[in-house]
Amino acid sequence: MGKRDQQRQHTGWRRRLSAFLALLAVIAATPLAAACTDGSVDLRGGWGQARFTVELADDPAERSRGLMFRETLPASHGMLFVYDHPQHAVFWMKNTLIPLDMLFIDPQGRVRRIHENAIPHDTTQIDGGPGVLAVLEINGGLSRRLGITEGSVLRHPAFGPDAAWPCDAP
Repeated sequence: MGKRDQQRQHTGWRRRLSAFLALLAVIAATPLAAACTDGSVDLRGGWGQARFTVELADDPAERSRGLMFRETLPASHGMLFVYDHPQHAVFWMKNTLIPLDMLFIDPQGRVRRIHENAIPHDTTQIDGGPGVLAVLEINGGLSRRLGITEGSVLRHPAFGPDAAWPCDAP
């Protein structure tokens, strides 16, 4: 095996190990019994459970900027966009430097649509559909690697006591 092939093999191994460790951190690092706060979201479904540390974008200026101009996003982090009322949500990736998965969430905290691996700098509209109260953006490809599916539920104070998985529920 040539030196270049060895380098490629080593780089591929490091990437796989890094991805595995990142997923392990998302799934296992934080106990889901922790308090429900504005700074985190819990997701669960038939695939299991995960917790993400989130930045909250709940006013027009924060929602407009989103994750634009960021060069990295830790594997266990994301941004939660929360609207004042359910609406038709449309996103794009202009000035966004990293691929993202977008989870479009209804008022009860159910994931209604997932757009995987949104392309950096793309100005094509990503339509989340009507009735969206929140959008969770995480690293591109992470929803598939974790097994997150439409119908999964999200727990966060923004969804209130009538949520499918309210904050006071285990």
